[in-house]
Amino acid sequence: MTTEPISLSSALASFTDRWSPRIVTTVNDYDVRVAKVEGEHVWHVHDHTDEFFLVLDGELHIALREPSGERTVVLTKGSLFTVPRGTHHKPHAPTPTEILLLEPTGTLTVGDHHEEIPDHVDTTTGYTLS
Repeated sequence: MTTEPISLSSALASFTDRWSPRIVTTVNDYDVRVAKVEGEHVWHVHDHTDEFFLVLDGELHIALREPSGERTVVLTKGSLFTVPRGTHHKPHAPTPTEILLLEPTGTLTVGDHHEEIPDHVDTTTGYTLS
């Protein structure tokens, strides 16, 4: 955690990697992460935590497998959505998109269970913002 204000635009300008979040600060036992995303992530599930998404710029689609069937939520700039724990989901960004995530420290980007991870998706618990 820092004791100085953090510019999200500066934080996002400090890296170019896709699907590779940076930790901008912590709140209690949670990481506040920013990421640049484009294309598809992987189907995955977090068994013990919800996952919060806020779109800072662009558009994010999140496919969900729910008891009633599959559906996709579409988030545009300024929209947020929380994927409930235990819900299989697959984020997808049709264009370059910037997002903010709130997750417990140590949460893997590919969840507790996931499909095969493509090369463009980073398996990480987030990187400290440099």
